Amino acid sequence: MAARNVAPTKTNLLNLRQELSFARLGHELLDQKRNILVNELLSIVDQAEDFESRTRQALRTAYDHLTEAILRTGTVRLQQVSGAVGVEAEIRLEQRRVMGVRLPVVETTFTDHPPYVSLTRTSVWVDAAIIRFKETLELIGRLSELKISIVRLASEVKKTIRKVNALEKIAIPDLEETVSMIGERIEENEREMFVLMKMVKSRLEAKEG
Repeated sequence: MAARNVAPTKTNLLNLRQELSFARLGHELLDQKRNILVNELLSIVDQAEDFESRTRQALRTAYDHLTEAILRTGTVRLQQVSGAVGVEAEIRLEQRRVMGVRLPVVETTFTDHPPYVSLTRTSVWVDAAIIRFKETLELIGRLSELKISIVRLASEVKKTIRKVNALEKIAIPDLEETVSMIGERIEENEREMFVLMKMVKSRLEAKEG
């Protein structure tokens, strides 16, 4: 580590001690921020893995129901039914903050306008497929929210770690070394001044004698 090139004065020593105190406090706060962000990141990663598995399963189930609907209703009839489906989807984006990091919140809502078609001309599999695809869309929205949150949190964790390391390995040791060096020089100067004053006093006393 390299001490700063600062004049060894008491004013500079006081200022550097205050700067060192702020640096230590900043390091402590950043370290706490890092831990909170890492815990949040790990929690979201676990949630994302769960939602990814649920989304894949929901998508498979939805397509299974759609395939069954095609077999039971017929392609032409199903195309007519799809044109009559009265479902409105709304995806609302909001935000939440974790230690200053903006994370998305995705909320998916549906407005149904049934009946879509005559009950005598369709199949329960059509209704089942609609329900499953709605559930899948909700899961996809939630999964997107989690994955974007992971990217943003991971980026902020990296930045925070760099700041913590810079304070811990560079700034604080440099300040400590500079404070120590200036303190030693001031003490040395005070000792020299004390010796000099003693010598002056002795000479004055000798002249008076």
